[in-house]
Amino acid sequence: MNAPSASRWPRHRWWWLLAAGALLAALALVVATRGGDGPEQAPNRAFGSVASPDDPALVWAVGDGGDGSDASRRLADRIATDRPARVLYLGDVYENGTRDEWRTRYAPVYGRLDAITAPTPGNHDWPNHDEGYDPYWRAVTGAPTPPWYSLRVGGWTLLSLNSEAPHDPGSPQLEWLRAELGRIAGTCVLAFWHRPLQSAGSNGDQEDVAPLWDALRGRAPLVVNGHDHTLQRLRPRAGMTQYVIGAGGKSHYDVDEGDPRLEFSDDERDGALRMRLRPGRARLEIVATDGAILDTTSMDCEPRG
Repeated sequence: MNAPSASRWPRHRWWWLLAAGALLAALALVVATRGGDGPEQAPNRAFGSVASPDDPALVWAVGDGGDGSDASRRLADRIATDRPARVLYLGDVYENGTRDEWRTRYAPVYGRLDAITAPTPGNHDWPNHDEGYDPYWRAVTGAPTPPWYSLRVGGWTLLSLNSEAPHDPGSPQLEWLRAELGRIAGTCVLAFWHRPLQSAGSNGDQEDVAPLWDALRGRAPLVVNGHDHTLQRLRPRAGMTQYVIGAGGKSHYDVDEGDPRLEFSDDERDGALRMRLRPGRARLEIVATDGAILDTTSMDCEPRG
């Protein structure tokens, strides 16, 4: 008796194979889009380094300005006029980070800078990131939006971390961060995320982000955050200087000026952080919307060998 031909194979088996293939393809898409369950599955395919990453560069950082207000627009004008190499957006598109709010509140203010923006999500963004933050940036970059990533500019490595995603010991983000730090030569590292470990503003300290801070200890002299609608520079802690730059135009929160950790604070003006980065050094200025320089400092780091 001849063996049955392929065409006479039971039809239900073909359907089973097609269904299995579709399921595997769907799972692969989820892993590529959402960053997977492990640090190796959160690559930066979207927010890349500058063309000449060791050349001196100008970088601005601003947060909490995605509300479409005139105040936010004026500050964005100030930043755009300076023609920076990169803009770090420190999170929050108001009120809930929905697709419509990204389109009608964020894009009219900062959309012109999308091609040079490296974002991190805020607490207003993350609950709806599947419909707002993620697809907005994917439309800009043409690549899946990573929840955390690194890039190089001005001789520095910039780490975009995520205060709204799990960052406890054993989490994919923290494992990724430790692995990334292990690959970085020198200490010219700037980390940025939304909610700050330390703040003299109304929101106060966000102690749950301590694992991120602890992992960076001794490796990153500079940390930049938003969340509190203020301008702050805090005294170095464990060799790390932290800025809170959340006065992006939405509103202002009070600052406890008696907080002994403060080196500088302003809770009345909108502003952003202007950084001149080059291998081994950074010069930092907190700049008000009208161009007034409110605070200036500099720091050294160990460049790549």
